[in-house]
Amino acid sequence: MMKLFTRDGAPKLVPACTYPLTGPGCVHRVHTDHGVIAVGPDSVRVLETYGISVAALRERLDVELTG
Repeated sequence: MMKLFTRDGAPKLVPACTYPLTGPGCVHRVHTDHGVIAVGPDSVRVLETYGISVAALRERLDVELTG
């Protein structure tokens, strides 16, 4: 499990990577302290949330969420 936001409040789930990738396309599901997020080639979908609404996640993240 990872924290979804940095100490400064910046999202760790971003639309594009800035570092070289060692395994592109390997991650399909991300388990965070705020929920479970499915990552697909064309979409990012919220499967579960913990203590936060999907609407609140949409406001704080830079990726377009479905679900």
